[in-house]
Amino acid sequence: MSTPAEVVTPALLKNWQVNREAQDKSDRGTVLVVGGALRSPGAALLAGRAALRVGAGRLTLAVTESAAVAVSVAVPESGSVPLPEDDGVISGGRAAKALAPDLETADVLLLGPGLDDAGQTEELLRGISPLLNDDAAVVLDAYALGVLHGLPEVYQRWAGRLVLTPNQKEAARLLETDPDGDTDTEQTAVDIAAKYQAVVALHGVIAAPDGRRWVIPAGNSGLGTSGSGDVLAGAISGFLARKASPEQAACWGTYLHSTAGDRLSAAQGPLSFLAGELLEAMPRVMAELTV
Repeated sequence: MSTPAEVVTPALLKNWQVNREAQDKSDRGTVLVVGGALRSPGAALLAGRAALRVGAGRLTLAVTESAAVAVSVAVPESGSVPLPEDDGVISGGRAAKALAPDLETADVLLLGPGLDDAGQTEELLRGISPLLNDDAAVVLDAYALGVLHGLPEVYQRWAGRLVLTPNQKEAARLLETDPDGDTDTEQTAVDIAAKYQAVVALHGVIAAPDGRRWVIPAGNSGLGTSGSGDVLAGAISGFLARKASPEQAACWGTYLHSTAGDRLSAAQGPLSFLAGELLEAMPRVMAELTV
């Protein structure tokens, strides 16, 4: 890495235009969130609400059929797709077919929040890949990251429009390295970005496939709480829906997520805020940046 990473500042973000003049919800894009198995439907809910909070125009939540009604009531601003399931686990092949109409029209696909079966997630990715329209951006999180390394036909199809949001263990799995070994976060992000031709958001480091990097000068240990990653993935998806480039969306989403976490930490203590509270704090950060 011959050049240093660029620090993400308010001035930098203000210079990046993110479809600020959109007047209609159709101008601000449609996000399709696929996840929410029976044991964890709230993950998809958090991700979808985050996408709306940062300005996405439309939202569709695709979750297991046994949770779809409850999720629809909890997020009345969203459409819903009940996905076929086997004992609370989304059935990958059948679910992909059920999603076909929405995959044709989505501007952004976010896949992973709340999925809990590796085999079915792999099948879901294989089934969705040929059905997704060629213009849609893709964000992968959670279990989708855990199986991606074995699916080159999937990530090669999505090269250049893919954003990955791994934690350290998922990053090691993507590179097929020891998850307990010593790692350089920035180098790891760069290596994943190059391998998958994707933008990578990894613990405050953003890496693009061409080697460019950005660092977020914010964030704290309190962000390592249940649901926090779902909020981050949803925020990035919302900016993608608003026509930000993958690297800009990752920087915007990570900055809001980290800065909101710092403010909640200062107000409530470093380990006392919930992921859902980030949804209330992020818009205030956005307002200061006049996004």
